[in-house]
Amino acid sequence: MILYPAIDLKDGNAVRLYKGEMDQATVFNDNPAAQALEFVNAGCEWLHLVDLNGAFAGEPVNAAPVEEILKQCKVPAQLGGGIRDMATIERWLSKGLQRVILGTVAVENPDLVREAARAFPGHVAVGIDARNGMVATKGWAEETNVNVTDLAKSFEDAGVAAIIYTDINRDGAMQGPNVEATAALGNAVSIPVIASGGVSSLDDLRALKSCGAPLNGAISGRALYDGAIDLGEALNVLRG
Repeated sequence: MILYPAIDLKDGNAVRLYKGEMDQATVFNDNPAAQALEFVNAGCEWLHLVDLNGAFAGEPVNAAPVEEILKQCKVPAQLGGGIRDMATIERWLSKGLQRVILGTVAVENPDLVREAARAFPGHVAVGIDARNGMVATKGWAEETNVNVTDLAKSFEDAGVAAIIYTDINRDGAMQGPNVEATAALGNAVSIPVIASGGVSSLDDLRALKSCGAPLNGAISGRALYDGAIDLGEALNVLRG
């Protein structure tokens, strides 16, 4: 399993939100590229980037810090938030991003996901963010009546590289991930699933690793910033 350290970008800073609330943001670093380099130097093999402002605006807002991260860090990175058309997808991939994450458009314009996955095989992931098993969109501000597993299954034949599954109620809350729901999704689809939301200890990582589903990896943010998880130890747990 891969550990994806999360760098959530708001107003140019690396922050963490509490349960997805934009007005409950804690700034952890005002230099996101320096933060990213710290993770890379500690041995991480991927970076998970989110343009929080972009998720609400529907277009990239924190492009400058993302570009700086891509320039300075020599590991692959995936980015979500405000990526809602082919032009934006092409632009990010041309700048060296390894994987775009399509969230809101996966619900509102699934054909775009399919088109992008065909055009850029291996470079398109779907972000599924959920409250109580139902998908939320637009920076988690809007709830839908779409079921998580149904949405994931609808992309089985699309060629997407991964599904990033976030339990919003666990995100930034340091209460542990929703292992049961993540495992159920991982077993329901053949697409690689990445767990996100609430990963706050080495035991959480062990639980995901042994959950009975072939998860691709786990995303962790606040726990790495707070020191609740030592990145080196976490990498050993997931590789071991």
